[in-house]
Amino acid sequence: MWKCTVCGYIHHNEESTEKCPKCGAAKEKFIKLTEEQSGLITKSLRTNDLHMRLCLLMDKVIEVCNEGIELNLDPGCVDTFNKSKIHCEILKNIAKAEIAAHVGKNKW
Repeated sequence: MWKCTVCGYIHHNEESTEKCPKCGAAKEKFIKLTEEQSGLITKSLRTNDLHMRLCLLMDKVIEVCNEGIELNLDPGCVDTFNKSKIHCEILKNIAKAEIAAHVGKNKW
């Protein structure tokens, strides 16, 4: 993997690119990442995918909760759906914060 020192773009290839597809920087502005750095990026990509899947699942659960709240069968049911919705929103925000932290540490 190669990293553009101008904009941070990661090039996933054995050879450097002639110019950065993001910012247009010349080939000389790329540095070759170590195996350790490349491994960290690969793991981070997978972890970020998992966090995104978690966010999407929480969205689906929130939809279920909203339907249950709207049906308004009885106070116990509505309470369960409201509490579940709150917990899902919290989990979704935690996952999004993890993705943001990864990006801030160039682990993306």
